[in-house]
Amino acid sequence: MATKMSLTELDDEIVRSMSIGAVFSDFGGKINSLDFHRKDDLLVTASEDDSVRLYDIANAKLIKTTYHKKHGADRICFTHHPSSVICSSRHNLESTGEALRYLSMYDNRCLRYFKGHKERVVSLCMSPVNDSFMSGSLDHSVRIWDLRVNACQGILRLRGRPTVAYDQQGLVFAVAMEGGAIKLFDSRSYDKGPFDTFLVGGDTAEVCDIKFSNDGKSMLLTTTNNNIYVLDAYGGEKRCGFSLEPSPNTTIEATITPDGSGDGTLHAWNINMRNEVAAWNSHIGVTACLKWAPRRAMFVAASTVLTFWIPNNCSKPAAETGSTDAQAGLQFEQVGQ
Repeated sequence: MATKMSLTELDDEIVRSMSIGAVFSDFGGKINSLDFHRKDDLLVTASEDDSVRLYDIANAKLIKTTYHKKHGADRICFTHHPSSVICSSRHNLESTGEALRYLSMYDNRCLRYFKGHKERVVSLCMSPVNDSFMSGSLDHSVRIWDLRVNACQGILRLRGRPTVAYDQQGLVFAVAMEGGAIKLFDSRSYDKGPFDTFLVGGDTAEVCDIKFSNDGKSMLLTTTNNNIYVLDAYGGEKRCGFSLEPSPNTTIEATITPDGSGDGTLHAWNINMRNEVAAWNSHIGVTACLKWAPRRAMFVAASTVLTFWIPNNCSKPAAETGSTDAQAGLQFEQVGQ
């Protein structure tokens, strides 16, 4: 998995050639979430069997597995350090209040607990530029944290299921809420409220995932009714939209570049040409997690099985790649340390 390929070479033909390069099938349940490290060739997963697993994606190798029976493992994301992650809890949340944990994969140690959320965390992301991170919970709140302190730094209370994401420069973050509203905040002065609000016209389903493109010009949204939208990140205009057949009790995930559907099929679209480029059988059933590697011509798809997808002209693993809304006045609460 060491072939070189620049991002500019990643065209429709290469995307069509993608096929499974590695399979990991020893999970004891569904994979709940996964994340790539921004700079190192590492992947981390959190699954229903209470495991957190660290992979070397350049060599398709499992590096380490840790188990977390007391708290479980639900949402997960890397910090800036390649052996440290933030993980949300699935178990004993009411009794411990320990909704989020800062974990060292190096020595299987919890470095810090973050208390505040009363219900399960459904969205989690790390700032690309500093030690801040955000979490959105079914308790109808978004919280901003700092890895260095236990106390929450800011709270946004809202309706519905919140979803959060930082842009690639860490200057702006987006919060999605009930009614299809997307609010943009300046990460340096979020206490002043949102500086812009977008409405996904005609779709009032909850947004279950937001991702910014690498150049920061586009936002990719997936909704609970299996619609996918690409919005202009500056003006909120809908650039294109795609719909997939619904699947019971399954939420789709999309990623820039490919995306997954509820019938066990993976689809890839060219958002500039607005056409479908490829569709593949996932070979793992309904895909629960899907993500494109930040620096490689590679994506991963996961259900109860984890698969690495690479261009099939590479016999070795992956190639390197470089409104008027009722809540318009929402404000973050500054929380003392």
